[in-house]
Amino acid sequence: GAFLGVPKEQVSQMLINSFLDTKNVVLEQNALVVNTGDRLVLFETGMGASQMFGKTTGRLVKSLLEAGIDPSRIDAVVCSHAHIDHIGGLVNAKGKKLFKNAKVYLSQADFDFWTDEKDPKKNKDFVAHARKNLLPYRDQMVFFKDGQEFLPGIAAIAAPGHTVGHTVFMLTSEGQQMCAIGDLTHHQVL
Repeated sequence: GAFLGVPKEQVSQMLINSFLDTKNVVLEQNALVVNTGDRLVLFETGMGASQMFGKTTGRLVKSLLEAGIDPSRIDAVVCSHAHIDHIGGLVNAKGKKLFKNAKVYLSQADFDFWTDEKDPKKNKDFVAHARKNLLPYRDQMVFFKDGQEFLPGIAAIAAPGHTVGHTVFMLTSEGQQMCAIGDLTHHQVL
């Protein structure tokens, strides 16, 4: 569930006031691309070919191309955690790497947890999806540590809870900072 802490009636009224459907709230996934000057860094990859959360997913490569970004120019893919909607766009439906020239940055705790098939309590679809998307990049995988500036101007900040290795990122450039947070929900009205 999204928009916790607000009564459902209030959420419904806000949608009604803006002439929006109260039964089908559309939440867009956005991928951040940062050009550091010597690297092109993509944060998160969305659902990819999986339609587990709906049929409108899988636009990342098309959107990058529409923005004038060739996916082969991506040097680094940074993932806040290994849930299906963050790492799902690393490979295509056939399991082929979409960012063949990129290193993939992730916490080792999330990699280990979501690629391990032994725990029957884990969501099997999430594990299968993590294995499909992460294992092809195993030789290109870089594990960051809490507090580490793992790319110039990009530091990892451990934020476990949503997943065991969930991480947020502090981006610093010319004295200014921005925090990139995975799974922060935005909606144009709510």
